[in-house]
Amino acid sequence: MTRDRSRPRLRRRDRNALVAAALTALSLTASGCVVVRGEREVLPAATRAEAAKALRDFTKAYNAADKTYDASLDAGRVTGALADIDGARLEAGRANHPEGNPAHTPLELTDARFTIVEKAGWPRWFLADARANKGGDARWLLVFTRGSRDAAWEVAYLTLVAPGEVPAFKKDEDGHAEAVPADSPELAVSPSDLSRSYVSYLKDGKAPFADGTHTSDWREQREKNANRPGLARQYIDGPLAEGGYAPLALRTADGGALVFFATHHYEKQTAAAGASVPTPGDDVLALTSGEIKQSLTLEFVSNEVVLDPRKGAEVKMLGRIQGLTGAKGE
Repeated sequence: MTRDRSRPRLRRRDRNALVAAALTALSLTASGCVVVRGEREVLPAATRAEAAKALRDFTKAYNAADKTYDASLDAGRVTGALADIDGARLEAGRANHPEGNPAHTPLELTDARFTIVEKAGWPRWFLADARANKGGDARWLLVFTRGSRDAAWEVAYLTLVAPGEVPAFKKDEDGHAEAVPADSPELAVSPSDLSRSYVSYLKDGKAPFADGTHTSDWREQREKNANRPGLARQYIDGPLAEGGYAPLALRTADGGALVFFATHHYEKQTAAAGASVPTPGDDVLALTSGEIKQSLTLEFVSNEVVLDPRKGAEVKMLGRIQGLTGAKGE
């Protein structure tokens, strides 16, 4: 009787195919083409329904914190520069009004437009552009980020811009926007260099920033205030670009980018002999350590939004929000 050897041969071929498939999958995974949990897969940051919910959750938490001056109520909804600015504001408010905010008016955000970034990896983020019942006619730009699938959406940047100044964005056929890499070389300034470049500009006034309220006008005002009779002011600026302060950039339809970034600022006021530093307001005093004798150093955090065009053109500052985060008397 002849033995049928076909079945063992088939099993060996099956085993070989399975091994080959497994090796291919491992190779693709190692190269970053396939990842089971999607960390390297290009995906939209959120659905529009999820983005709308994140905006509602932020507004609810922001209003609760503002009404009571309790920073813990929105601590899970803010990060980066906004967390610094908002946290200090609430701390000062609570010190002066422990019973709550006597001037509280709930923030209302309407006519919200969402620009949802499609990208791989974390953090993922999107832009909300809304009208508010505060800040006049300005549009509120809020950048929501989260560092993992299970994390809550937090607002890292909040800036106000004039109506009509929000640019058109480059979008794919599904309406998703493109994130610009931080080291993008084709822009006037790489997003990763914007914080440092702006700090350098404030010092020497050299390009690539266009004249305006937060550039040439601010430098001129500083120069006027530097040496007043009986009081000198010194300014020290520093970049903020790591962690929660990392710049975030969206590709615009013209090939440039809308970039959000942060900076750190100090203003030291020193009184001349026989003179004194002007008495600061209650909110400043609430954040001041030490005793104000001859000098007062104010610490600020700013978050900015700019139009960063292609190389050869100037960066245009669209908006900047700055908040006092600390002070020291000497």
